[in-house]
Amino acid sequence: MNSASFLATGPEILLSLGGIVLMLVAAFAGDRSARACSIAAVALLVGAGALALGLPGGAAFDGLYVADDFSRFAKVLIYAATAVSLMLAPRAFADEGSGYRAEYPVLILFSVVGMGMMVSASDLLTLYVGLELQSLAAYVLASFQRRDVRSAEAGLKYFVLGALASGILLYGVSLLYGFAGTTGYAGIAAAMADGVGVGELFGLVFVLSGLAFKASAVPFHMWTPDVYEGAPTPVTAFFASAPKVAAIGLMVRVSMEAFGPGNDAWRQIVVVSALASTILGGVAAVGQVNIKRLLAYSSINNVGFALLGFAAGTATGVAATMSYLAVYIVMTLGSFLCVLQLRDAEGRPIEAIAGLSGLSRQRPGLAAALAMFMLSLAGLPPLFGFWPKFLVFDALVDVGLVPLAAVAIATSVIGAFYYLKIVKTMYFDEPSATLAAPAGTAERILIGVLALGISPLAYFLIPTLDAASGLAARALF
Repeated sequence: MNSASFLATGPEILLSLGGIVLMLVAAFAGDRSARACSIAAVALLVGAGALALGLPGGAAFDGLYVADDFSRFAKVLIYAATAVSLMLAPRAFADEGSGYRAEYPVLILFSVVGMGMMVSASDLLTLYVGLELQSLAAYVLASFQRRDVRSAEAGLKYFVLGALASGILLYGVSLLYGFAGTTGYAGIAAAMADGVGVGELFGLVFVLSGLAFKASAVPFHMWTPDVYEGAPTPVTAFFASAPKVAAIGLMVRVSMEAFGPGNDAWRQIVVVSALASTILGGVAAVGQVNIKRLLAYSSINNVGFALLGFAAGTATGVAATMSYLAVYIVMTLGSFLCVLQLRDAEGRPIEAIAGLSGLSRQRPGLAAALAMFMLSLAGLPPLFGFWPKFLVFDALVDVGLVPLAAVAIATSVIGAFYYLKIVKTMYFDEPSATLAAPAGTAERILIGVLALGISPLAYFLIPTLDAASGLAARALF
């Protein structure tokens, strides 16, 4: 252990120290410091992103942690998504009548520290510590509105099912340690190089199952719709973005670095889970009447496509997955920002899809932005959401998985139905209620910026995105 290890973990150290200081501020100053804590948390995230990009990389703490181009790419996405989630939180909580609490940005920061450890872990013990740190904060966030029955129920469901998934993951870790003799990714890969034994195979299955829960991939998705609907909307926006990047990034690193020699074993698991996620995410969303539940199934659907990218087992496939995640968080955060703008004449939030009826006549700008995000999530050109899906399909075709690409394209068409249903409701149905006047200048500016990020103009960013995701992918090979 030396100074190089502390430099490599600079982003996590900064966020941890900042979180502790803000926790003390919140304890002594109370909720009147909430907005100041939120601004400070965003500044800390910007600083952590600068450290992640600027500090030298390499292994740290005797191989327990690694800072490379892959972790840098994932952390920048996590920090950016979290910063946007924090920006939309104060007014959203104030409008819902519960008030903005100073503890909220503190919990967010500690959750992000866990995510950073997840994508930089090179040992199963670091993986587990990071995962639990992220999860413990997330359980509290889900039930943050203590007087709201739905929020309390969401937190309880998330906690119970999360504990089950953590137990499954920990059992898999113990099996891998028992049969491989180490918890380091490199050591596990070396043990599997001579063939994947039965014990190692069971350990691999349990570990991937536990990670699939965190990514809300089928068949471990059961918590997602209820938690997304019951949790406060800013929390749901956070859950749908940054933790998804961390969970999928963790799955990619573990599969490529630790389970690399067992390619045939883990690929079957990932392919089945990915296809099931795209199919269920598309079909189950059709009958939804709540916009937050629909976006929950949308996230399951999109997780499936992201998993298909690295199922190819190549650097091109991993790069496609990382590009997909970058575009996905822009579309998802934009969608939730639009949902937060939906309020009736009394200021109550509108979550029913029927409440979007005739939105284009009362709020044409908001309707246009939400339509762009929905059509981009569906992967319809010329919007930028088409590009990452094309990269995923191209990666599958490159390794001869043409039937898999064909099935994925078919499920993409199924998923487009419910996105188009929202557009139809906004533009062709008669208005059902009078909406409140636009509020929150900062949120409306964010919506405009994010809409620009998935517009046809975003195709000019392809060289930059491809270069960054390519560097991230090559770090694992």
